[in-house]
Amino acid sequence: MTRRFPERLTPLANRLGLQPLFGDIHNHCALSYGHGRLEDALARAALQLDFVSITGHAAWPDMPVDVPEVAHIVDFHVKGFAKLKANWKDHFEVLKAFENPGRFAVFPGYEIHSSEHGDYTIVYGDLDVAEPELADSPAELKQALRSAKGDSALAFPHHIGYRQGARGINWDTFDPELSPFVEMFSMHGCAEESESERSYLHSMGPVDGASTMRAGLKRGAVFGIVGNTDHHSAFPGSYGHGRMAVYAADDSRDAIFKAMRARRTNALTGDNIHLLTAIGDTVQGGITAPSPDAALEIEAIGGGFIDSIDIFRNGELFERISPELSPAPIEAGSEAETILFVELGWGARGRSHDWSGEITLEGGEITGLEPRFRGAEIVSPLEGEDEAARLPSLHLEDGEVRFSVTAAANPNNVTSATQGFAIRMKTGPGARLKATLSGKQLDIALDQLFEGALSGNLGPIDSPAFRFHALPRPHQWQWHGTVALGALADGETIYVRLREKTGQMAWTSPIFCRREA
Repeated sequence: MTRRFPERLTPLANRLGLQPLFGDIHNHCALSYGHGRLEDALARAALQLDFVSITGHAAWPDMPVDVPEVAHIVDFHVKGFAKLKANWKDHFEVLKAFENPGRFAVFPGYEIHSSEHGDYTIVYGDLDVAEPELADSPAELKQALRSAKGDSALAFPHHIGYRQGARGINWDTFDPELSPFVEMFSMHGCAEESESERSYLHSMGPVDGASTMRAGLKRGAVFGIVGNTDHHSAFPGSYGHGRMAVYAADDSRDAIFKAMRARRTNALTGDNIHLLTAIGDTVQGGITAPSPDAALEIEAIGGGFIDSIDIFRNGELFERISPELSPAPIEAGSEAETILFVELGWGARGRSHDWSGEITLEGGEITGLEPRFRGAEIVSPLEGEDEAARLPSLHLEDGEVRFSVTAAANPNNVTSATQGFAIRMKTGPGARLKATLSGKQLDIALDQLFEGALSGNLGPIDSPAFRFHALPRPHQWQWHGTVALGALADGETIYVRLREKTGQMAWTSPIFCRREA
């Protein structure tokens, strides 16, 4: 697998023998209830992720079958569970066909709903054909998985923020031996703390403070955090809907699964942000011993302009870093490297446009691409039908970027449906971009983009539009440094949140201070 970031930009990760890999291990398609073929979901995942698990809906032990008001919900769940049972064994052959060792790892997965305990996603660590293990509680699930799979299975609560009793997390029955992490971010929203700009808006209800990540940490629970999409239209990693990072020793399936078990995980919204923290040799998710004088090392590579890096200690904001005010690029003295985000879409409501084109750079070098493609905003099968969009494509060959993707118009003024990709590049004096966007020719001086974004339409007002985002300088998309913590006592927790100016975010799993370490 080609490294996401050059080693010269990841000295902390290099020292710790780790590299970031990005995936989505909770998402859906027509394997159970949901839209889109399994094959399409896997192809889309392979385009922009390092690993994936496609999730089947398997069971709901305490489903409210006797409540007439939710009979329509019960109906599609029952049908979905039966569909997964019929498809389960055969779907392993499809998973194996997409497995590409060293480039793309595929894990089987399914989920169990529970009003009492919260919903759990189960992931198997191998592709051996094995039946889903079903249970009524986390304790019973742990026993069943251990008997059937040994250490080759894990489970984690998802959309944790709903109130307990309404399919939100039950911290009383949470077991860190079963669940190394919890899913804190997805299409449902953000459950870091009670207040967030990414609210839960699904019909199941809003976030309850007792079900948040902060509440779990306050109770003394030990867990990592992840994001996943929970997408229901065969689009794992759908941009802006959630994904996760693992910090693994290498890019093998076993290393990825071990990293999950070790809680070396991050939650992300969309951009493939590298955010690594360590106290000595203890990285996020790990447990460190009390110390009279501890320091937190941070290494960050954003997907664009970094707005802030926040350090939270015991649930309180401990320090806020602004790269604009406290610049500390990883590679000081190099002003030639930057990231261009190309965004496509807009146009008249209810319409879509098939974009295709080429981009070249004169006076510089294109060093990498990051797809930022998204699927439809559908969580429940009652909300809409599969749009059956064609598979996007994005390639870099002989210095030329080629792409094609269908972008629907934004459905309203607060929900983005745009498609895009990021181009990593090194630039020189007088560098220019030459672009063809659906036949429209552009010749752009990079100096103009360092001053600000450039937008345009393919035709008159209300026609599909494009945006070349402003280019950040290295000190605006990189930061590394050490934050003094002073005395670190038994029971403390430290985690870090990064926010970009676009609103994309990343969170590290906490580092825990425990005397037993």
